[in-house]
Amino acid sequence: MTPQLISIYALVAMFVVATLWPINMGVLAFIGAFLVGTLLAGQKSAEIIAGFPGGLFLTLVGITWLFALAQNNGTIDWLVRLAVRAVRGRIAAIPWIMFGISALLTSVGAVSPGAVAIIAPIALGFAFKYQISPLLMGLMIVHGAQAGGFSPISIYGGITNGIVAKAGLPLSPMTTFAASFLVNATVALLLFMALGGRKLLKAAPGAPAVVNVPHSEIARAATGPQIFGDSEAQALSQQIAREGGGEANRLTADAPLPDADGGLYQVVTLAGLILLAVLVLAFKLDIGFTSLTIGLVLALWAPNTQKRAMSQVAWPEIMLITGVSTYVTVLEQMGTISLVGHSVAGMTSPLLAALLLLFIGAVVSAFASSTAVLGSLIPLAVPFLQGGSGVSAIGFIAAMGVASTIVDVSPFSTNGALVLANARGTDRDAFFRQLLGYGALVTVVAPVILWLLFIVVPR
Repeated sequence: MTPQLISIYALVAMFVVATLWPINMGVLAFIGAFLVGTLLAGQKSAEIIAGFPGGLFLTLVGITWLFALAQNNGTIDWLVRLAVRAVRGRIAAIPWIMFGISALLTSVGAVSPGAVAIIAPIALGFAFKYQISPLLMGLMIVHGAQAGGFSPISIYGGITNGIVAKAGLPLSPMTTFAASFLVNATVALLLFMALGGRKLLKAAPGAPAVVNVPHSEIARAATGPQIFGDSEAQALSQQIAREGGGEANRLTADAPLPDADGGLYQVVTLAGLILLAVLVLAFKLDIGFTSLTIGLVLALWAPNTQKRAMSQVAWPEIMLITGVSTYVTVLEQMGTISLVGHSVAGMTSPLLAALLLLFIGAVVSAFASSTAVLGSLIPLAVPFLQGGSGVSAIGFIAAMGVASTIVDVSPFSTNGALVLANARGTDRDAFFRQLLGYGALVTVVAPVILWLLFIVVPR
């Protein structure tokens, strides 16, 4: 057996172990990089460490820290209340409000499970009170979070764009973002019409114009075992809450209450988020340095209120992403990436090869971490895309990004589990089966549709 094949089997083993047991895949990937690099590739530790993605690390720390600051000072809660009040009694608009807020949160830097963890208790509470289908509301939240997930200043966007730029492939961040948003919005519209939306449109206004949305400290300091492919499931862990001496969805110690809605600090925070988008998109400044700079200004403004924010950064997620990236660098240096890429390119039909990669991404992501899938499968496809296969790199990247994240509606993923945990007034077993059936349908159908839309039709 060649070293390249062993390194691939090791990657598969990492996915299996991280799926079956509560072990962060980043740890497995770092150890795998060390063992495979030294024993099979003859690399020294310094060479392996040189593959650590410093720029990506800075980006992830910066944007998740800035989001934690905005959550702690009440800016996110303020935006939720503004959006809900805008409904003005129109019950049919509530699912779309939740879709939009979830998309907004992930587009400005929230990890997808973090956004779902914030919105799900509020949204499913509305669903229970106003007889809205909990399945509809839950799926609207998840698809909303995935819709915003590939903005150029988001977690998924930062990972994908960094990998593509490093590979020297054609890069179009807005194409991937638009693809993710439009596909998820279209799916959300179909779900809305199929799961009771038409009935809601005919209903008389019934929701209050002013809604109390309590401050939620979902982004909290970690106080227990660090698990997960998708990191933020820890925020709702009952075991971690007990170990921290508190309740789920609470900080381990009481934090100062945020300002009243629309306070100067919240206005400045919102302006900072808008400024981040402008500086990164219009002036091409580095996301990591820019978000850290804006975060520092906010932290200096109210240091006591924001002192916990750094511990609320999604460190397990960052460990996962940087570990997988380091392992992939080892694979590149020992020729595994080229071997796999040329094997795929050597298939009789490049179109079928592209479809196979999309299916692999969707199936693996339904059970494991979407970020890990993006970090490992896109590099594996690079030689295939560079080899004159005729498959558009921009179209393939967009299709792979959406295929690997849209399946997070599965109850085995963190997002699906959060929706299931917060459902009220429904049979949990039946609701689980509904989520499972829908997740299976998306896993089978989405890769084919995305393949047709972004790869076959543009040829």
